[in-house]
Amino acid sequence: MLKTLPVLAAILIALGAPPTVLAQQAKLWSDASKTVQIVDARKANAALMRQYSWTSRTELIEDGKVKDIRIELLNYGPTGQIQRSLMNDQGAPLPFGFLRRAIAEKERKKMEEYMSGLRSLLEQYTLPTPGKVLDFMTQAQMSGPDPSGAIQMTGNNVAVPGDTFTVWTDANTRQTRRIQVSTVYQGDVVNVTATFKTLPSKLSYVAFAEATVPAKQMNVQVSNFDYNRN
Repeated sequence: MLKTLPVLAAILIALGAPPTVLAQQAKLWSDASKTVQIVDARKANAALMRQYSWTSRTELIEDGKVKDIRIELLNYGPTGQIQRSLMNDQGAPLPFGFLRRAIAEKERKKMEEYMSGLRSLLEQYTLPTPGKVLDFMTQAQMSGPDPSGAIQMTGNNVAVPGDTFTVWTDANTRQTRRIQVSTVYQGDVVNVTATFKTLPSKLSYVAFAEATVPAKQMNVQVSNFDYNRN
């Protein structure tokens, strides 16, 4: 199992942090006011998330083949960090033979380094600080609501030149429905999508997320389900 895969999965889960409070009249707000609303909503959702445990399934797919499957039970510990209890880990075995095994281990190390760097890039799309939220809100273009009742906000050059970051939000509930990222890492195009669900308690979470690197024929898929209040 790639060492960085659980951490990358956590980043995909954390993509639930982009703006969750938007309204049709958002353009009438001051940028500072919008940022306060978003930050407050994120804090409230994060606090609610800490009351839950849930199951997460992560798959690493390369060349159309599933290389790793990891199923974990997740919850937040006393220090606010996610705790992971491994329920199942099906990693592809290394080949037999000294030379073949050495080559496979070298390739695995290279992939871990690549994934670690990709993780660092994706972290920037969680808009982790009020300043990042403000930067996004200031330059993003808003449209809608569309026939499904979703408001769309799209920003460019959010983390790297030429990238695109789009958030779809329900106009009535102001909950995030979906996000999409198109960016570049080490010359490779990287696409990330995430869809959200909301529990009756108003907890909003990433139900499914996928990061795809077409040049490497690789993608990571994360599904989160069975949310139970502690």
